[in-house]
Amino acid sequence: MAEVTQEFMFEFFKRIQAEISGLKHTQNEMRSELNSMRGILVSVNHDIHNIYSVLDRHDQRLERIENRLELRELAEAQARFEPHP
Repeated sequence: MAEVTQEFMFEFFKRIQAEISGLKHTQNEMRSELNSMRGILVSVNHDIHNIYSVLDRHDQRLERIENRLELRELAEAQARFEPHP
């Protein structure tokens, strides 16, 4: 079996240190990408909330219009039975 020298151990630990440094760099990149994705998801959530708000306003407006039309239809139907002057 080959003898383990200090130079061999030094090179071995240098390689391990380089691998760990690369892993840390990759981990930092992934953390940055996750933070970007989190920001995008927050923006999408706000956009969806705004869309629901607009849809709710349109729904309320449509309901008011429908109520007015029903009142008008009722008045027109009632006018048919009232004597004309």
